[in-house]
Amino acid sequence: MVRQEIRDSVAVLTLSNPPVNALGADLRAALDAGLERALADEAVRAVVLAADGKVFVGGADISEFGKPPRPPLLPDVIARLDAAGKPVVAAIHGAALGGGLELALGCHARVVGPAARLGLPEVKLGLIPGAGGTQRLPRLVGPEPAFAMMLGGEPVGAQEALASGLADALEPGDLVGAACALALRLAAEGRPPRIRDRADRMDPAAREAFEARAAEALKRAPGQPNVAALVDAVRAGFDQPFDEAVKLERARFVALVDDPRSKALRYAFFAERETARVPGLPKDTPRRDIASAAVIGAGTMGGGIALCFANAGIPVTVIETEQDALDRGLARMRATYAASVKRGSLSQAAMDERLARITGAVGLARADRADIVVEAAFEEMGVKEAIFSELTRIAKPGAILATNTSYLDVDRIADSTDRPGDVLGLHFFSPANVMRLVEVVRAARTAPDALATANDLARRLGKLPVTVGVCFGFVGNRMLARRSAAGERLLLAGALPHEVDAAVTGFGFRMGPFAMSDLAGLDIGWRTRKATGGKAPIADALCEQDRLGQKTGRGFYLYPEGARTGARDPEVEALIAAESERRGIARRSFTADEIVARLMLPMVNEGARILEEGIAARPGDIDTIWLNGYNWPAWRGGPMHWADGIGLAQVAADLELFAAESGDDSLRPAPLLARLAAEGKGFSDWNAR
Repeated sequence: MVRQEIRDSVAVLTLSNPPVNALGADLRAALDAGLERALADEAVRAVVLAADGKVFVGGADISEFGKPPRPPLLPDVIARLDAAGKPVVAAIHGAALGGGLELALGCHARVVGPAARLGLPEVKLGLIPGAGGTQRLPRLVGPEPAFAMMLGGEPVGAQEALASGLADALEPGDLVGAACALALRLAAEGRPPRIRDRADRMDPAAREAFEARAAEALKRAPGQPNVAALVDAVRAGFDQPFDEAVKLERARFVALVDDPRSKALRYAFFAERETARVPGLPKDTPRRDIASAAVIGAGTMGGGIALCFANAGIPVTVIETEQDALDRGLARMRATYAASVKRGSLSQAAMDERLARITGAVGLARADRADIVVEAAFEEMGVKEAIFSELTRIAKPGAILATNTSYLDVDRIADSTDRPGDVLGLHFFSPANVMRLVEVVRAARTAPDALATANDLARRLGKLPVTVGVCFGFVGNRMLARRSAAGERLLLAGALPHEVDAAVTGFGFRMGPFAMSDLAGLDIGWRTRKATGGKAPIADALCEQDRLGQKTGRGFYLYPEGARTGARDPEVEALIAAESERRGIARRSFTADEIVARLMLPMVNEGARILEEGIAARPGDIDTIWLNGYNWPAWRGGPMHWADGIGLAQVAADLELFAAESGDDSLRPAPLLARLAAEGKGFSDWNAR
C-alpha cells in the first residue's frame, strides 16, 4: 500500500490504495511503518509523501465510522509527522480532502500540482475535522478564512491554495522532484518548521473576525451540532495550548460520530450522491448537445430559469406573448443582477456579460433555434397543451421540450406533440436562480438520451437534479399537499396558525406553513385547488376575502405598514372558530409534538405510496427533495429518515389514530408502510432491496 524509493537522500513514500487512497487502517499502518523506517535511516535526510492515481488522499475510510478503532489512528500518524526531526513534504497532485488534507497539514510543507484541490468537507458529513485540521489550518491561513473553508466544506484549487499560504509552491512539471528539492532545502536549514508553532495569525484582530463569522454561522444553522462543534474547536485554538485544543477537537469529533443529528447529515450527504444513479439509465447513455436555450414566459419563474442559463454561459431567448410583459420580465432580470452587484457578489462586468446572453422575443417562433425549450407559462393544462402543440412545428429536430409545471400531467402534455420522446419535466423551485433543486420528470415516453441530457444540464446550471415519475405534484408538491391538508385539519380541530408555525419552527424549519403561505401568496394554492377540485376551507375563505398574504397586508396574519413578520389576527382566529362550530368540531389544544406528528406523518405516508408506485426510486431521493426544496431541517435527514428514527410501527399506529379521529381513511398506513412496520423494518431496509 506504500512504496518507498530513495531519491538523492530523500525517501519518497507513495500511497497506493485505489481508487481514492482512503486512509483506512491498513494504509495508516503501512504509512506509519514507512515513516518510522525513513526517519530512522541515517542515509535519509528528508521525506516526501506522494500518491498514485488521480487523487492524493480522498479522506478517511467512512466505513470505519461506528466500529472499534484500529490503530494507528490518523492523529497518531500525523503526530509522528509533526514530531519528525527530518522535513516531510507533501506532493499533492490531485484532491487532498478531509483526512488527506489533515495529513498534508501535518507535513512541514506542501507542493501542489495544477489539478490539486484541497479541502476539509467534514461539515457536509455532520462532522468536523478530527485529526488537527481545526488547529493547523487557522494557524496557516488565518482563523476566519480557515473557519469559512471548513464551514462551507468546498475545496480550493491550486492557485487559491498558493495565494492563501495553504500551499508553499505550485509545480506544473515534476511535482515529486520539486517536493524533494524543497525537502532538501528545509533539511539544510535545520529543524523543520511546524504549523503548530505558528502563532502570528492568531491575534486579537483575527479573533474578532472569526467570532463575527462564527456568530453568523450559529444563527444560520441552529440545531446542527457539527457547526457548534466547529466553532468550539477553532475557538479553542485561541484559548488553549495546541495539544489541549487538539484533544478538544478530537472529543468533539468522536461525539459527533455517534450523534443522531450527525448521522442524519451523513445520511443526507450520501442520499444526495445516490440521486445521480437513475434506474434504467446506463452511464454510457448518449447525450444531446445543449448550446442554446429558450424559456417561454418572462414571469418570476421564467425569468429565474433564464438567469440560470445565462449564469452557466448558455445563450437564452426569453419569449412572451406581448411586448409589455417581456419588458417587465427583462427589467426584473436586470434588477436581480443589479442587486447582486450592489451586494458585491457580482461584478459589473460579469453582469453585463450575463445580460448579453439573454435575448427577449415576442412569439413562439423565436424558439426555433434552441437546443432546449423550457416552458414556464401559466399553470393551466390548456395553455401548456397549446404551447407544446405549437412547439411540435417550431422546435428544431432533437430539441428537448421541457415543462416547468409544478403539478400537471407531463404525459398529457407530451401527448400534445408528435415527438413525446423529446418531452420531460424540469420542475425548478422558486426563486429558480437561487434554489438548488430540480425535479427532472421522466414521462412515459421520454427518450433515455433526453433524460440523461436533462440531468447533465441541471448540474451544468449548478442545480441538484432528482429524477421522478409522473403524478399530481410529482414528489415534493404531492407530499406538501398532504401537509397542507393536515394543517387545515389542525386549525379546525383547535390549533391556531401561530401555534402550528411555532411547532414547525421548533422542529427545525425556518418558517412555519402559514407564514410561508402568506409569504408566497395564498392565491397560488387557491388557483391550484380551483383547477383540481381541491379544498382548504380556511385558506379558501381567506382568499375570498382578498386576504392573500403579505402582498395584501392580510393573510393568516396581519402585516401592518408593510411588515415582514406577521401578527396574530383576531378576525382570522374567529373565522377558524366559526368554521369549527359550523362543522360540529369540538376544539381542543395540541402540544407542539402532537402538531408536528399530525403535520409530518401524513407526508411520510404519502412518501410510502410514492415509493411503491415507483414515482421516486429511493427513500433517499424523497429526502433529498425535501431537504433541498422545502427547507426540511438537514440535521433530521429528511422525512423518510426521520420516520425510521421514530420507528415505522409507531408511525403506523399514529396514522391509524389520526384516521379514526378524522374519519379520513386516506390517513391509514399505506401498504408499504404497513408491511414494513409489521416486519419491524424501516424505509432504509426497503432501499436495500
